Amino acid sequence: MADRSFEVSRLPGFAFTAVTVFLALYLPIFTLVFFSFNAGSVLSVWQGWSLRWYVEAWQNDVVKGAAMRSLLIAASASAIATTLATMAAIGTTRRRRFRGQTAIYAFINQPLMVPEIVTAVALLIFFGVIKSWTGYQGLGYLILAHSAFCVPFAYLPIRARLEGMDLSLETAAADLYASPWQAFRHVTLPLLAPGIAAGAMLAFVISLDDVVITEFVKSAGQDTLPTYMLGQLRRTLTPEVNAISTALLVLTVLLLTAFFLVNRKKD
Repeated sequence: MADRSFEVSRLPGFAFTAVTVFLALYLPIFTLVFFSFNAGSVLSVWQGWSLRWYVEAWQNDVVKGAAMRSLLIAASASAIATTLATMAAIGTTRRRRFRGQTAIYAFINQPLMVPEIVTAVALLIFFGVIKSWTGYQGLGYLILAHSAFCVPFAYLPIRARLEGMDLSLETAAADLYASPWQAFRHVTLPLLAPGIAAGAMLAFVISLDDVVITEFVKSAGQDTLPTYMLGQLRRTLTPEVNAISTALLVLTVLLLTAFFLVNRKKD
């Protein structure tokens, strides 16, 4: 008897649709990478192969300052967001279901559903009041803003990891006279580590790439790499922007690849 099981890949036009979608997604990116090796000064007119714009970006002190600032903010925000997300995930999953649990899930993940511009304006007003009270204008505001925005992104993989762990593991450790801290340190944390690493990397990428919240919260002289590139749109664009974008793309791909490898379930 012939196998009549349904397979999407056998539908008419599936291959054409798949190729079209992938071209729409990745052709602009490949074009960006290609023109980052352009020898000429025009953004999208090919004039030969060269590493000129990578060298110029590397020697540009403003670009290096923005890049280091971006990495500092992303690393700090990732650490804070991952710590908060881990505590929230443990508090909402390593126990029996309770009244209001679904509402808490929705509350934690709400920033994912709210338009980012709304979050940015709210943070602008909130930190504006604090700035007027304290006079402090440092990077702390950007770090806190990115941390708040990244918490739900870190929370999702950590919660998913915890939900795949049997709740009886801590109970068994307690039966063997382990204290709550010992059970967490020797049982929960080692099993949870891949989820924490995945959440941290995801939060890092989200923070590194953020433009809207950064643009609203930052003070003068606090440009990150994405906001620096946005500012270049108001000036004469050169293939240096392509080179910087390609470097960010490579970093993001490496982090997302690590995210996939860490979060992949073992056979």
